[in-house]
Amino acid sequence: MKKLKKLPIGIQTFEKIRDKKENYIYIDKTKEALELIEGGGYYFLSRPRRFGKSLFLDTLQDIFEGKKELFEGLYIYDKWDWEDRYPVIKIAWSGDLRSIESMKIRGSDVLRENQQRLDIVCEEKKHLSSCFGDLIKKSYEKYGKKVVILIDEYDKPILDNLDQIEVAKASRELLRGLYSVMKDSDRYIKFVFLTGVSKFSKASIFSGLNNLEDISLNPNYGTICGYTQDDIEKDFKELLEGVELNRLKEWYNGYNFLSHRVYNPFDILLFIRNHHKFNNYWFKTGTPSFLIKLFKEQNYNLATFENLLVGEELLESFDIENISLETVMFQSGYLTIREVKEKRNRYEYILDYPNLETKMSFNDYLLGYFIKNKSEKFKIQNQLMDMMEEKNLEGIERVFKSLFASIAYNNFTNNKIENYEGFYASVVYAYFAGAGFDRIVAEDVTNDGRIDLSVFIDDMLYIFEFKVNQKGALAQIKEKNYPQKYQTKFSDIFIVGVEFDSESRNLLGYEWERVSD
Repeated sequence: MKKLKKLPIGIQTFEKIRDKKENYIYIDKTKEALELIEGGGYYFLSRPRRFGKSLFLDTLQDIFEGKKELFEGLYIYDKWDWEDRYPVIKIAWSGDLRSIESMKIRGSDVLRENQQRLDIVCEEKKHLSSCFGDLIKKSYEKYGKKVVILIDEYDKPILDNLDQIEVAKASRELLRGLYSVMKDSDRYIKFVFLTGVSKFSKASIFSGLNNLEDISLNPNYGTICGYTQDDIEKDFKELLEGVELNRLKEWYNGYNFLSHRVYNPFDILLFIRNHHKFNNYWFKTGTPSFLIKLFKEQNYNLATFENLLVGEELLESFDIENISLETVMFQSGYLTIREVKEKRNRYEYILDYPNLETKMSFNDYLLGYFIKNKSEKFKIQNQLMDMMEEKNLEGIERVFKSLFASIAYNNFTNNKIENYEGFYASVVYAYFAGAGFDRIVAEDVTNDGRIDLSVFIDDMLYIFEFKVNQKGALAQIKEKNYPQKYQTKFSDIFIVGVEFDSESRNLLGYEWERVSD
């Protein structure tokens, strides 16, 4: 009987994953690695967490260090001169980075580790940037070869401190000083590759490093990290025996970097490890608390994020002083590109949740931010599903009232969010999405306006219109004839007008009708 390959869960070391005795699954990414190396230059790749960035960086290191035996059977094996070896400087930010002092300590430790590995002694320097420059030059002089620089999670010192803005700014200045050394050391450098989650503007981090090529949305490298559908059906075929692949795709596929859509590897590996149980494996590896803070401060309607139109500038970069919720959600993996449109010589992007896991988990987390009692939240969600499936419109009203009554009062303190229609729409949307309703459309376009929220269940459709401190929600649905576009497609259509009172922070009015054929 053929022995199944092992799952490389949490392994970021190429040498370990390629150990023949261990028999781990490895999806070959050396074709993309070779193309980058032969192109030369300075590259930057942004991907969400747990996407395999660190493993790819380690792969590059082993290529440049000439570890031929690790690459047998891979694309690059007979296409690279393994005798042509280069000194590699590798910087990986990890550990406690919650103060400038701890960042300096970590930076000093990393540079010292590189000195030991390269057998180089640098002069004692007060500044990290001086030490980094000395390390680059002396590596070149010792080995007579240009230096390779690999930087993993270049932005972690900033991202770890977005909740303490002054530390984040100081982190930015420290990193700017460190990374600017590469510009002045260009004559000694062969290849640079940086990875991270976010894309800060070149002006704020990479001042003067004009030759840095961002390949994050380059279609040639769209699958440089992650698993494609082809990988799933070939390399994981035996490990996924009995799994409904369309359901797997709905749950975990969908990340789009302008090439084939990909799966986050962590999801697939944990799904297999946990006996094919569908769960939010990737989402659990990090909590989007900072995103919730932005939502609260900037009064977004998260219901619109399922079909969000943005310009190219929102995907490119952000600065600490001007953080956009849409940009952070895209770069951190909670949103992805669904469609690209060219309009008047400019590109527009429609963003959406990548998959069911992200959509359910993010919205459930948002709902949990408002409702601190988890058992109450779960109870309300179950009630909602029951009422919707049973076509119990009076029951839905009671559930809505319970929902808003359970929201903690201190979530409204010192802001005017309770006056904002988007807040109520966000909570209701999060309620549906977090409960597992997969067919929800916010701001559904008709020929005479936009429906606030459309919820589809089997052959039923619920159309919701929301208003704050005013009447006429149901009347608006009827006046604009929102159901018209769906009347031939669904056996049951219910229109529901929901009116909220900002003072009581609950329902002011609730009316509904069943639409006749």
